[in-house]
Amino acid sequence: MKLQKDSTEKTLYDYQEEDLNTIFNYLDDNGDNSNLLYQLPTGGGKTVVFSEIAKRYIERTKKKVVVLTHRIELSQQTSKMLKGFGVKNKIINSEVKEWQDQNEYMCFVAMVETLNNRLQEEKIEINNIGLVIIDEAHYNSFRKLFKFFENSVILGVTATPLSSNIKLPMKDNYKKLIVGESIESLIQKKFLAKANMYNYDVSLQTLKLGINGDYTVKSSDELYGNYSMLNKLVAAYNEIAKGTKTLIFNNGINTSRYVCETFKKAGYNIRHLDNKNNASERKEILKWFKETPDAILTSVSILTTGFDEPSVETIILNRATRSLTLYFQMIGRGSRYLPQKEEFNVIDMGNNVARFGLWNAGIDWQEIFHFPDFYLENIKNDEDIEREFVYEMPADLRAEFAKSIEIDFDIKAEYKKSFANGEKSKLVLEKSIEQHAKICVENAEDVFDARILAKKLKEEIKYRVRQYSYCIMNNTKNYKEWLEEDYERKLRSNISKKFAAKM
Repeated sequence: MKLQKDSTEKTLYDYQEEDLNTIFNYLDDNGDNSNLLYQLPTGGGKTVVFSEIAKRYIERTKKKVVVLTHRIELSQQTSKMLKGFGVKNKIINSEVKEWQDQNEYMCFVAMVETLNNRLQEEKIEINNIGLVIIDEAHYNSFRKLFKFFENSVILGVTATPLSSNIKLPMKDNYKKLIVGESIESLIQKKFLAKANMYNYDVSLQTLKLGINGDYTVKSSDELYGNYSMLNKLVAAYNEIAKGTKTLIFNNGINTSRYVCETFKKAGYNIRHLDNKNNASERKEILKWFKETPDAILTSVSILTTGFDEPSVETIILNRATRSLTLYFQMIGRGSRYLPQKEEFNVIDMGNNVARFGLWNAGIDWQEIFHFPDFYLENIKNDEDIEREFVYEMPADLRAEFAKSIEIDFDIKAEYKKSFANGEKSKLVLEKSIEQHAKICVENAEDVFDARILAKKLKEEIKYRVRQYSYCIMNNTKNYKEWLEEDYERKLRSNISKKFAAKM
């Protein structure tokens, strides 16, 4: 089907037409008060689909349509898209206090809070509403409006049919879920770009969960704002994404600012954006980002919805989240397909891929919709994820130990061997220290060079200590920190003894 849009023809894709027919068949079979939820991945064209739905519904029934959004940018984008489909509409924003011209329109676009206030105040009354379309339906703020539209069809649209509040599952408000095209299918058909996923193991033991079920901003700022993590982030960017247009997501504004400062000092073209920027600042920053090929933009969740820049080549998840929706939204900002951009990078600094699986992996949305509790209860916890970490020495560091043939040491295997032989567990760490001292001495001219090399093994030492603590089932933070300090002290001592023996 072809529709006019500002003298340019717009074509609905086959999968969109198929979903449209499924939705209307359901509405035809289930009367005027059937609540329906429609899932389609970010980048699949949800706004296109529900704009065509609004158009056809108005033509068929002569009843009015209300489209609800949760952000002003989304309201404006939606209004523009509807106009492109020939649907004359009015935005109900904070400037609209009363309504004199509602009979001139068959479609209205409104932010949740604004419309709720006007209806509560009884300043406006929308007559003859047949269909209410809810964009980003997983947000719970929309529920407060349901009572005003009890005699209307409600169509929720989302990329992730999982409520943002575990206590308010979506199945309570929607009778049926219609699942659209999968991410993998859209990649194969070249509607979405392919994601190249890169994971960096990060210990999240210091993160704390808030009442909303996700990690707190304060604990995230403490972890991701420290010197070590900031350097790890820059190193990851240099390794994977240097020179690409990059979007960095953080959990807190403070972290985002630290990231901005760190990258600036390293000589990179970077800007920071948060909700404290006014409209003109935001516009200027986004214009700069669009026009600058190697631009890096660091932000928080402000850019997860209502932001569309197809030229983004790299997404960095510089945060951990337990929200499946947020995970998909963040990666989705880089998934737009362009003829010159068939692939994009995703750098995960928060063990998110280990927690949720690959972005393009098959996912049973029906099961998540019907049994959200079961899904949420079975999300991997951080300790289980960290148990599966496997440390790999970076290539540049491995080059500094070029004279050593064997640099690996399997803590778990050594522990099993010691246990079977009836040896004390601490012997495992002593063997590990001996092996580290050996490779430092093999690749150094003198004791001072060897100690410098030993300092560069800090990440591997942390990993080995963590593996050891799992084996002996003592995984407290204080104990691990003490073990690390003791390990480093004994390593320095062992190196000194080896050089003394040479003399």
